[in-house]
Amino acid sequence: MGDSAVHNSEQSRADQVRPDQNRAHQDRSGESGLDELVRVLARLRGPGGCAWDAEQTHASLVKHLIEETHELVEAIEQGSREDLIEELGDVLYQVLFHSDIAAHTPGEEFDINDVAQAMTRKMVARHPHVFGDEVADSAELVMLKWDQLKAQEKPERTSVLDGIPLGMPSLLLADKIIGRAAKVGVTVKEVDGRGHCGPVWEFDTEEALGEVLLSIAATARARGWDAERALRGALRDLQAEVGAAEGTAGAVRTDVVGFAPGTQG
Repeated sequence: MGDSAVHNSEQSRADQVRPDQNRAHQDRSGESGLDELVRVLARLRGPGGCAWDAEQTHASLVKHLIEETHELVEAIEQGSREDLIEELGDVLYQVLFHSDIAAHTPGEEFDINDVAQAMTRKMVARHPHVFGDEVADSAELVMLKWDQLKAQEKPERTSVLDGIPLGMPSLLLADKIIGRAAKVGVTVKEVDGRGHCGPVWEFDTEEALGEVLLSIAATARARGWDAERALRGALRDLQAEVGAAEGTAGAVRTDVVGFAPGTQG
């Protein structure tokens, strides 16, 4: 973003947060919900706004992004339409928050429009079978072309494991690594129909237990199952059993599964 763009961004922000500006009193009937939320965030982080919002950084917001993402997952899996709208909004707010921080951080100077434009370019480039002349008439071929294009865009990645975020939940990470490893001929033994995966099933050490869990993750991936979701579902069933035993079956303690109250409500 050039100096003029930064200046325009600053001016726009000033227009949004200063009630004495004429623009603040203009008719906003044509304003989209997203535009309004961007304006509200600018007001909160601008002069005379919220002290907490104003002092946040990318790093300080990481824990909130993780928390809100978990709450969105829970809403997807067992929430109502209203829950889904609320939790999608909380995650969207985190994206807008980081973008606003960047817009006013020297050396970063990008906003939500830059983020959206970059994503648009990426999606168009990664789908030449939709926006270009290439043909990919199956999900498998689409993924193959996706990987090829990603390799061209990121030549600095020399290993199939490059780019995998190691902070992912363990089962999700196992699924990701198993998939990448298969591309170079490295496979993980699956569990058979009786729940056995060979001699390693007879485990008596923590290392052997890890091998069993990895085999279970490999089995889930091979069958198209989501191991992380399956475990969460089993944990919810366990919570219900505990609640029934305690006589509080209606009170599901989501903190047991690792979900905490949201920062936006």
